[in-house]
Amino acid sequence: MWCRRLSHLQSRLQDLLRGRVTCWALQQPNFKSLFPLAIHWHHTASKSLNCVWQQHEDHFELQYANTVMRFNYVWLRDHCRSASCYNSKTHQRSLDTASVDLCIQPKTIRLDETTLFFTWPDGHVTRYDLDWLVKNSYEGQKQKVIQPRILWNAEIYQQAQVPSVDFQSFLETKEGLKNFLQNFLLYGIAFVENVPPTQEHTEKLAERISLIRETIYGRMWYFTSDFSRGDTAYTKLALDRHTDTTYFQEPCGYNNYDRAVINTVPYDVVHRWYTAHRTLTIELRKPENEFWVKLKPGRVLFIDNWRVLHGRESFTGYRQLCGCYLTRDDVLNTARLLGLQA
Repeated sequence: MWCRRLSHLQSRLQDLLRGRVTCWALQQPNFKSLFPLAIHWHHTASKSLNCVWQQHEDHFELQYANTVMRFNYVWLRDHCRSASCYNSKTHQRSLDTASVDLCIQPKTIRLDETTLFFTWPDGHVTRYDLDWLVKNSYEGQKQKVIQPRILWNAEIYQQAQVPSVDFQSFLETKEGLKNFLQNFLLYGIAFVENVPPTQEHTEKLAERISLIRETIYGRMWYFTSDFSRGDTAYTKLALDRHTDTTYFQEPCGYNNYDRAVINTVPYDVVHRWYTAHRTLTIELRKPENEFWVKLKPGRVLFIDNWRVLHGRESFTGYRQLCGCYLTRDDVLNTARLLGLQA
């Protein structure tokens, strides 16, 4: 009997080496003790598919599309897209995640063409397309840019010669709006030219992209130098690099001016904070990281407060400025509706 089993195993191994077996695993428990170094990798090779996978004790490892991916078994069970676990119309989960055993392991795994089948201890079968796993794996996410962006300084931006978008094209064509948003996503700033220099037209421009956010400054702010306002922005003084509304519950980012008293960390951490602040400030004030632009009537500048800081030099004379804040989610949603990755 043992001779027949060993002869059968030898035959299977020879078939594997000749490429006749595409997916192979030991079926007899006793063989594991006889061959402790038995092959655990499962190979599938064809003209159109090259897939290798391995079942570990606590995770599933997949090599496909030049990507090595690792999936926790509870994640695989939780993301099942069968009709009983997931509503494909509402894109909402029907499965109660809390009901899944945290130490769950599949009973069997098999590959059919480009679909992996996981059979769980209760008999439920989860099907996963290989490309779906690549797209939604942690490793796959690292390989793609979730939001298109270019890391730039003044020289890089000037050499790129990023074109502005004309006001009429921006308002009346999808192509003009798409070109603008593409520039905005890539660089964090974008310009619109030939805008009638009025508050009404600036508001109309903003509404083309997003809802205008109501803040303590109102819907649209329109101001000139006014020392009575108690805000440096309403003066002729220079403004160092900053982002706005850091005092909001949903702040835009870093602001060197609007900082509260540092009273939330112990004294031995304070010096580390100032050291980090100094390092950041030195980097921000490097000339190569500054892009200076002189706004003129009819030119509108959009700034992504999550990416790009802004400021101004001191000035003399009379100046009027209007602007507003947009809701970030709506800006990104508009870009996605136009087919951009945002």
